[in-house]
Amino acid sequence: MVPGVAFLYSGLSRRKSALSLVWAVTASNAIVVFQWYFWGYSLAFSQTATNGFIGDLHNFGLRKVLGDPSPGSPLIPELLYSFYQMEFACVTVAILMGALAERGRVLPAMIFCFAWVTLVYCPLACWAWAQNGWGFKWGVLDYAGGGPVEIGSGVSGIAYSWILGRRSERELRNFRPHNVSLVCMGTFMLWFGWLGFNGGSAFGANLRAVMAIWNSMIAAAMGGIMWCLLDYRIERKLSMVGFCSGTIAGLVAATPSCGYIPQWASLIMGLVVGAVANYATKFKFLVRIDDALDLYAEHAVGGVVGLLFNALFASSEIIALDEVNTSVNGGWLDHNWKQLYIQVAYICATVGYSFVVTALIAKTIDCIPTLHLRATPEAEALGMDDAEIGEFANDYIEVRRDYLDWTPNYNKEESDSEIPLAAGDRHGRPEVGAHPPHLSATAQNGSATGGALPTIAEKNTEDARS
Repeated sequence: MVPGVAFLYSGLSRRKSALSLVWAVTASNAIVVFQWYFWGYSLAFSQTATNGFIGDLHNFGLRKVLGDPSPGSPLIPELLYSFYQMEFACVTVAILMGALAERGRVLPAMIFCFAWVTLVYCPLACWAWAQNGWGFKWGVLDYAGGGPVEIGSGVSGIAYSWILGRRSERELRNFRPHNVSLVCMGTFMLWFGWLGFNGGSAFGANLRAVMAIWNSMIAAAMGGIMWCLLDYRIERKLSMVGFCSGTIAGLVAATPSCGYIPQWASLIMGLVVGAVANYATKFKFLVRIDDALDLYAEHAVGGVVGLLFNALFASSEIIALDEVNTSVNGGWLDHNWKQLYIQVAYICATVGYSFVVTALIAKTIDCIPTLHLRATPEAEALGMDDAEIGEFANDYIEVRRDYLDWTPNYNKEESDSEIPLAAGDRHGRPEVGAHPPHLSATAQNGSATGGALPTIAEKNTEDARS
């Protein structure tokens, strides 16, 4: 799933900032691996902490984490459970890295990642899944992370974007994904990985795992169809990006619910979340926060929908299919009416805590000299790949709308080299080797006047005169 997020974000961004998002997702994965080993698992799941909010350091450095029964299931060892939960944390932070899109610096973002997992993700995971977490003890139904993973990443993403600020108006105009094929590949990788993400949360090869996979597939399919149809009503085009967006929204909603609700409820949920998340993309315009990759609409809203469906359609028969949780009550299908206010209270707590604490962490880091979260306007205009990474997602010749704007800036009389620069060579270096002998001098030099094509400014001046 982590590589899937990287490719998805890369495809959705402009070409000049595509690789920086791949780097951010990849590096954040490494940061979380270390943090989870160092103290993350202990802060989320240590069984000696009783405050209900966050764990202690009893398992610091994975001490005493070996073959004892895990907090998630007595059927698997704690060492395996800790590794599985580490991957949950990794993919959550990978999703959050979408907030950097096209203007965020990557080095301060890595420091933010360590602090965020410690102060936001670990408490949220403790609430929902730790044996002494307040949400777990209260009866919150959150199967695979509607709160810690989806609301945590989606709400924190919009909080980070708020602190980061909007992209320049020039960058906001005519924005479109630079590579829809990468968007598709990232979505398919996510979809495939999500089956393990949700199915594996049954902690065994049992019928509940199969039910979770079925529900995930149905919700994803219905979400993709609904989003695509809603986009079609406006543009009369069958958007591939829209289909991918709806598919992910369906998978997000399935994350907290697929181990609780029957298949027919997942079908309804997929249609509902496809519509709700589609309209939720307008929220960023209301609050004027540049949520470039729609983390809030996809993940936060999708997580909320999935948690609410648990209150209405969770069934104790589905829950008991793992042959472990045989005494857990469902939602309204089981006449457990109080489950609705439990779910609503849990949603409000996770949304409020995620936004406030994330904004405080981001603002604190941003105030530290040399750790400003936002790139300079010059770096933003140049592109984050060139400014921050020094490499590019694609080794390309810079294409412009007008062929005559391919300007090599070459003047043979001022050059020490007999070989002209290749038109569009962004580094301004000549090609290695001689030109093929069959090319004429005019073809080699670009023109009969030494190879210098008119600059954009000169061409605009000539157009104005004409």
